Amino acid sequence: MSGDVIGTATASAPGTCGELVQGMTGGAHFLVTCPINQFSRATVTLRAGGSSDAEPEVIGIDHLPKARAAVLKALAELARRIDIAGLSAEVAIANPIPAGKGMGSSSADITAAVGAVGIAAGAPFSPESIAGIALSVEPTDGVMFPGVALFDHRCGSIAESLGPPPPMEVIVIDTGGTVDTLEFNRVDRTPMWDNVASRTDEALELVREGIRRGDPELVGRGATISARAGHLPAMAEWVQRASTFATEQNAAGINVAHSGTVLGILLDARQRRSKPVYRRALEEFADADSVQHFRMIGGGVR
Repeated sequence: MSGDVIGTATASAPGTCGELVQGMTGGAHFLVTCPINQFSRATVTLRAGGSSDAEPEVIGIDHLPKARAAVLKALAELARRIDIAGLSAEVAIANPIPAGKGMGSSSADITAAVGAVGIAAGAPFSPESIAGIALSVEPTDGVMFPGVALFDHRCGSIAESLGPPPPMEVIVIDTGGTVDTLEFNRVDRTPMWDNVASRTDEALELVREGIRRGDPELVGRGATISARAGHLPAMAEWVQRASTFATEQNAAGINVAHSGTVLGILLDARQRRSKPVYRRALEEFADADSVQHFRMIGGGVR
């Protein structure tokens, strides 16, 4: 890779535990993010000075084709914005978030990498710009937006930060297997979402109000309605078990990856009961692939 170094930057972006709500509103698909404190971290060294007609070059992440495609698009947009020819990027990504689970692994990679490209150039990308680049690669969640986000994960027609999350913790249960997000989103599920539209509207209103008030119980009630209404058929037994467990433990509620394999037990962090509930979950869901404990946090590039 040739050219002069114009900047180096490291950025991170959070993964998720599925979604708090997912469905359709006003004819548009949407989800409400559930960011957690597990991060993809990207380091980018940006160079310039190649020939003016040279294509942007990305090295270091050939094993991550979605992130690589996003960085290439970011370089092309950056070249137009700051009028620099011959841009290239050396990228390294460290990401403990498992793929194919509904935990936003690819979205976190793309958000962190594109965020680092902009910071390295001294021309940071806005959340809207990162979302546009991400959507040009694949359907994406809204982790590039601060706080909890209401986002059209297919077309980007809806993009709204609802506010910072209430003090909440999430016990994440991985039921096993993987789901191909691209294949999932190729199927038209409009009839299914139409059938649960009233419950989706109720869930969204409760979550929106819970975030506005900083009330974990309202968020949990809304997320539970959405989880019960819109989960994958293969998750039905797990959703029922999680609902029963949440009630027994006086949790705020549950949520689910509507196109993944994880679900969450949502806890009010102010009650300081997460450790005993987590230990009990390890016993109750011993047949799960994993049971982990996280905090709900806001989204955005860090």
